[in-house]
Amino acid sequence: MNFTLLITVLLTAVTLVVAAFVIAKLIGPRSYNPVKGEPFECGIPTRGSSWLPMHVGYYLFAILFLMFDIETVFLYPWAVVVRQFGAMALVSIGFFLLVLVFGLAYAWRKGALEWK
Repeated sequence: MNFTLLITVLLTAVTLVVAAFVIAKLIGPRSYNPVKGEPFECGIPTRGSSWLPMHVGYYLFAILFLMFDIETVFLYPWAVVVRQFGAMALVSIGFFLLVLVFGLAYAWRKGALEWK
């Protein structure tokens, strides 16, 4: 098997990333002020530590949002070509939606959708 295209793409990607870092280093500002490294929010300096633990509910909501967002990304191209594939397309998308519904039911049952 010829891996020329794969090697070309990987070399191009590495070259572009390295070039971006080099250009940013060359033209970026060089002055450093210790105040720049401090956390800052809404014009008010922070009091205490800025590294506070986040509630796991934020992450669960984000994962559920991504799951259903990706669902719509997959449903749109399917809806465009559904007539070309016939009944098998309906069965496959039905299975896809069934898996998503089971995932939602599981998350709901485990209490991931309750904000405490």
